[in-house]
Amino acid sequence: MATGIKDKVAILGMGCTRFGERWNDGAEDLMVEAFQEALQDAGIEKHEIEAAWLGTCFDEVNIGKSAIPMAQALKLPNIPVTRVENFCATGTEAFRGACYAVASGACRIALALGVEKLKDTGYGGLPGFDTAMGTLNRFILPNFTAPGGFALMATRYFAKYGISPEEGKMALAKISTKSHRCGALNPKAHLRKEISPEQVLKAPIIAWPLGLFDCCGVSDGAAAAIVTTPDVARAFQKNPVLVKSLQIAATSGEEMLTTRWDGTYLKTTTEAAKRAYAEAGIAKPREELSVLEVHDCFSITELVTYEDLQISERGRAIRDINEGFFDLEGKIPCQSDGGLKCFGHPIGASGIRMIYEVYNQLLHRAGPRQIPDPRLGLTHNLGGIPSFSVCSVGIFGL
Repeated sequence: MATGIKDKVAILGMGCTRFGERWNDGAEDLMVEAFQEALQDAGIEKHEIEAAWLGTCFDEVNIGKSAIPMAQALKLPNIPVTRVENFCATGTEAFRGACYAVASGACRIALALGVEKLKDTGYGGLPGFDTAMGTLNRFILPNFTAPGGFALMATRYFAKYGISPEEGKMALAKISTKSHRCGALNPKAHLRKEISPEQVLKAPIIAWPLGLFDCCGVSDGAAAAIVTTPDVARAFQKNPVLVKSLQIAATSGEEMLTTRWDGTYLKTTTEAAKRAYAEAGIAKPREELSVLEVHDCFSITELVTYEDLQISERGRAIRDINEGFFDLEGKIPCQSDGGLKCFGHPIGASGIRMIYEVYNQLLHRAGPRQIPDPRLGLTHNLGGIPSFSVCSVGIFGL
């Protein structure tokens, strides 16, 4: 049986741009900004990096299909570079490639970088963007939208667990309010204004019951991570952040096509989490985890993920939300940097951005958002749609 990569890889340095409407910056500018911070944080010279992975999803319009534009922008020293893409799990996929290279002994120091320009590349509008799910799905799901798909998950969840629309929408409003509060404390976040639950409830409906404030932003940004072996990292840091687990699960759609899947959970998340906990040696995630960064593309996604990660019992996440379990001062703070909802969601960068927040929390660098004595952090990415999805779960600790 495979032993996994627990404690075989350490994060040497990380960087992240400010997310937002970066109209005056191209993808190359964002890559350089994130990389320079990561390089300075790592305390190494560029020539010490032996391999690099680039994650970008929709930005082929600017970057193209290879990782060579990253090599050019960063002036990397003639090393192997690889471009990866896996919907919203793209950044984590790049990070996984770098980590596996180090864990296998193929290289000593590796770089993972995720970037996306969504604002001025015409997300949802330019030719090619409408085929994100492939040509066949244009015929199978011609009217599908992301808000519509996750709105169906919300209504099904309410129905299955006997939750009134008023109670359900208020719980979702509290999730968004929590994220806005944390985003307001984060100078790199796209959306930095606090809101009230009442504002969420009164906002225009996008796909009922999801309103404007239930949906994450469309942002530009980049994030980078430099990884190495723990022995190398300890020459620079006394207690470096270690990778405890990295797991990715992808579905073939069997939940919708061949089973009685009820639309209230994500099989990919449950499977990836199960394997991640086993790899990291976590038996009781609700008691052992310190901080969460989950894929809150919509408020209902965050709610369901609490249960898929075995933090909340099935059908009981609303109770934990109402009790403040996931608030910044709660038992396991979730989205301490504002999450996709407020930090933003440049698709290729989001997975590494989540790791960036957990990394800073573990090293006590999060400023006014700092969580007392964090020990283990989890990141969760979800790509695709509820019934056809890819999910990644990463666990990090000291």
